[in-house]
Amino acid sequence: MGMIPMMWSVWGAAVVLMAVVGMYASRVGRYEESQLFLADSSSHAKTEQDAIAARMSRIRPLRLSTLGLAGLMTLLIVAYYLLDVFHRF
Repeated sequence: MGMIPMMWSVWGAAVVLMAVVGMYASRVGRYEESQLFLADSSSHAKTEQDAIAARMSRIRPLRLSTLGLAGLMTLLIVAYYLLDVFHRF
């Protein structure tokens, strides 16, 4: 397999992985409340919110790394095609 199909394959896999991780993170964070209620807070709701926040913090490095990989591969592909255009002139 040549270099170009391999670059596109890695880019496609990175984008699919990024989408899967993003969907999982949105599914996990669906029930996380964005507001803080100080009165009438039950300890069960607080521990549930803490568990969701802990899971979201574990997912964050994976989300950032897949985003970085997809971004890096995008830059690499664009740079390859720009260099190819310059070499053809």
